[in-house]
Amino acid sequence: MTDPFKEAEATRKVLTVPEDAEGRIDAWLAATLAGDFSRSRIKALIEEGAVLVNGAAIAEPKRKIHPGDTVEIALPEPRDPEPKGEDIPLDVLYEDDDLIVLCKPAGLVVHPGAGNWTGTLVNALIHHCGESLSGIGGVRRPGIVHRLDKETSGVMVVAKNDIAHRHLSDQFADHGRTGPLERAYQAVVWGRPGKLKGTVDAPLGRAADRTKRAVKRENTDDAREAITHYEVIERYAETPDATSLASLIECRLETGRTHQIRVHMAHIGHPLIGDPEYGAAFKTKANRLPDAARDVVNGFHRQALHAFLLQFEHPATGETMHFEAPPPEDLERLIEALRAVE
Repeated sequence: MTDPFKEAEATRKVLTVPEDAEGRIDAWLAATLAGDFSRSRIKALIEEGAVLVNGAAIAEPKRKIHPGDTVEIALPEPRDPEPKGEDIPLDVLYEDDDLIVLCKPAGLVVHPGAGNWTGTLVNALIHHCGESLSGIGGVRRPGIVHRLDKETSGVMVVAKNDIAHRHLSDQFADHGRTGPLERAYQAVVWGRPGKLKGTVDAPLGRAADRTKRAVKRENTDDAREAITHYEVIERYAETPDATSLASLIECRLETGRTHQIRVHMAHIGHPLIGDPEYGAAFKTKANRLPDAARDVVNGFHRQALHAFLLQFEHPATGETMHFEAPPPEDLERLIEALRAVE
């Protein structure tokens, strides 16, 4: 059978329904144009009147197709984004027509929301990428496929178009179980885990205050699987009984829940230094440090967490892309201060 797809012009696509086709038009279009449009995007286009069958616009995604039908998709120009772009400096590690990889600084919110409608990474990307954003869901905006907390620094990848967005989202949803995706973090925690290498397998859900996360029993309504693999890389102020005042650990995620590393490390008794939500009770441990190190620790006002490694499959080329970013200056200063403790 010949390919029923042909491109009539830049903003219009025309297809002919083959003899063996049947079912709903949204499902058929999604299967026929696999890689070009998601089913949700096709449904939205139908409801906007942008899909014509035999020259007449249709409004129902469930409409049945018939062999020989001519289906025409009129693609609207991407709408201008909300929010607007802002000239905020970005540390770009890589960029092409499909995606951009950057190192997010601590203190930068990823997406606009309550209390942070401007000054976000999305605002910065809209300004930086400009016309190279071909549109996510019909809007010229960056496609956020994963996030880092405001005060967490590190490597992120962002999609520039629908196809890249869907491909990358699928990889992150799979958590690297069947593909090359890897995410690794460095964290400085109080104490030293009993095992130098281990796994925290503890479901997470919303805490009582609805803003934080907490470990939940498996049968709790909002409990979601959460698995973190950790390894102790360095130990600071270690004593003869094999305890340490603090440790540098590497964490790799098998799942990607909100605040996952922060909650899991606090759960096993080793919260991140500087974490105001999950490690506040450990703050007085800094009093055991020499003056110079104590001043650095007390002046570190964010969770000591850095996403240093990200690997994924490029959505267009299939190439495995690997990126690493060293700890930012504030985290490096913290590590050096702890290394100097006898």
